[in-house]
Amino acid sequence: MASRIEPLLTVADLDACPDDNNRYELIGGELFVSRAPGISHQRVLLKLEVALSHYLNENPIGILVPGTGMILSDHDAVIPDLAFVRNDRWDEVVTGEKFTRAVDLVIEIISPGKENRGRDLTVKRQLYAKFGVEEYWIVDSENSSVLIFRFRDQTLKDIATLKGDNQLTSPLLPGFQLKVAAIFNF
Repeated sequence: MASRIEPLLTVADLDACPDDNNRYELIGGELFVSRAPGISHQRVLLKLEVALSHYLNENPIGILVPGTGMILSDHDAVIPDLAFVRNDRWDEVVTGEKFTRAVDLVIEIISPGKENRGRDLTVKRQLYAKFGVEEYWIVDSENSSVLIFRFRDQTLKDIATLKGDNQLTSPLLPGFQLKVAAIFNF
């Protein structure tokens, strides 16, 4: 008995989704829908965005963009919470109002729920590795931690899990330091 192959959805199909306050992402032609982030998620996002923006004002090496679509192929389009692109790569990564190639650093804040956790830890990590994102941070509010992955040997390798007084740093952001606990202190 032959198995039935579902048609893959495309970015054109994604563009036809309603503007209903949900986030629609496409990974490998499969549609993922999530609700608008909650207050805790947005507060963590704001703390990261403010810290990184302050650093980039002092060290103008690139551009930080929150919540912008990234189209990686006709079957892969996601919306990272934060994306960083070095100045020298901006023109090759951006087309119009979208990222159309992999950015340098992606930051995802895990939303509550097993499905969201699995998507960020596995599915998106594989997608970002496939397209060559250099560094991926997963911010885990439930565990007050930040997981760091860096692109090595065609995959995003687990580099560290940072908590509490650990300093969040990156070779992409020379001199940047942020105490992990500061992200979660409201």
